[in-house]
Amino acid sequence: MQNTPDMKTIIEPFKIKTIEPLPLLTFDQRKAAIAKASYNLFNLRAENVTFDLLTDSGTGAMSARQWSGMMIGDESYAGSKSFHRLEKTVQDLTGYEFIVPTHQGRAAEFLLMKALVKPGQMVLGNTHFDTTRANIEMANGEAIDLPALSNQDSQNEDPFKGNVDLVALKNVLTEKSDQVAMIVMTLTNNSVGGQPVSMENLKQARSLAKEFSVPFFLDVARFAENAFFIQLREPAYKNTSVTQITKEMFSLADGAWMSSKKDAFVNIGGFLAMNDSSLAEEIRAQMVLTEGFPTYGGLAGRDLEALAIGLEEVLDEKYLTYRIRSVEYFGKGIEQSGLKVVKPFGGHAVYIDAGASLSHIPFYQFPAQSLSVAFYENLGIRSVEVGTVMLGRKNPETGEQEPAPKELVRLAMPRRVYTQSHVDYMIEGMTHLVKNISSLKGYEFEYEAPFLRHFSAKFKKL
Repeated sequence: MQNTPDMKTIIEPFKIKTIEPLPLLTFDQRKAAIAKASYNLFNLRAENVTFDLLTDSGTGAMSARQWSGMMIGDESYAGSKSFHRLEKTVQDLTGYEFIVPTHQGRAAEFLLMKALVKPGQMVLGNTHFDTTRANIEMANGEAIDLPALSNQDSQNEDPFKGNVDLVALKNVLTEKSDQVAMIVMTLTNNSVGGQPVSMENLKQARSLAKEFSVPFFLDVARFAENAFFIQLREPAYKNTSVTQITKEMFSLADGAWMSSKKDAFVNIGGFLAMNDSSLAEEIRAQMVLTEGFPTYGGLAGRDLEALAIGLEEVLDEKYLTYRIRSVEYFGKGIEQSGLKVVKPFGGHAVYIDAGASLSHIPFYQFPAQSLSVAFYENLGIRSVEVGTVMLGRKNPETGEQEPAPKELVRLAMPRRVYTQSHVDYMIEGMTHLVKNISSLKGYEFEYEAPFLRHFSAKFKKL
């Protein structure tokens, strides 16, 4: 009997047990809905969205094992069994001793930045996520991005575009290490296209952190996807399990935090993990004011159970193979439709280079926002702008809009939610949309908040 051949068709390594109907609106209904939302996709009602690719955070489908685990969640206020189950799971996974649950990743960021960042200090990173940057700035610090130079070209096929620029990192540390509160490596690097960080880059960044006595932390919302990319793309690790790679990544840092709404499949939850007992005590003392008692951290016992199970399930390499191949399939289809995409494809999302795809719209008229709105009006897709709206800012002296490094649209894929036929439908629709892409217009702000303006902004079509 022949061995099973390598198959081109991607199958989901699970079967569907519960379904939810998709809202199917007309073009006119969607056009009215987005206008009512002031052309901000965050303001849309979910009941008006067919394909919700706004984020992969908290939008995944939990497994039967997770749902059953929720039924035995221990809701004790202090010292619940569910906390101790999560604590041991995270300790075994990361090697860190002190585990602090939080209701989501940004709460962990807030607690850590408040504890470690002093006014005027810098936090260096491969590229800070938007909430990380905001929490650094709320602590009166400065977030400095030092992404790999290969990111300057969205078509560059560098397998580890999520890396930090080690030369730039060393230069800043050499000149100003006394002003650096910490180094943060985001795995995978969301803001540059969901790109992975290599183990070699992590090791060298860790070496620099030790040389200059600077704390070294990981943002691990998508740690398993990053570990799988290391296995796929870093020759020295091709025969190493994802679990072993994960443990080695954590061993290189002083601590980590996670928005567990990503790789752990849960709808809510996060944690901080570290080996510094005094730092852990300071954070626990602070969190009582904001998150709750340190053994529940703003979460119900059932959420702690689901989170512990999700951290185990995400290390399944059959699942990770399906996950990465599915995103690649979507990305290739979008590219074939005629849109420019960021290469190579990342783990959790496809990023479209809207600046290149809509070259007739200047950055200060937000081409990525224009494409995002067009996706919704024409196809019912809710995506997110990762460009000048999210990452740009106004010059404090001139008041002029400064551009983001790239004008991107992120199509984030919820875990275990959409099927290949859903993806084929979206690709087909984009192929039709591209034919009239030159007719799309830009936008301007009607309202913008001082922090995280993309969440609440209001726009006017030009």
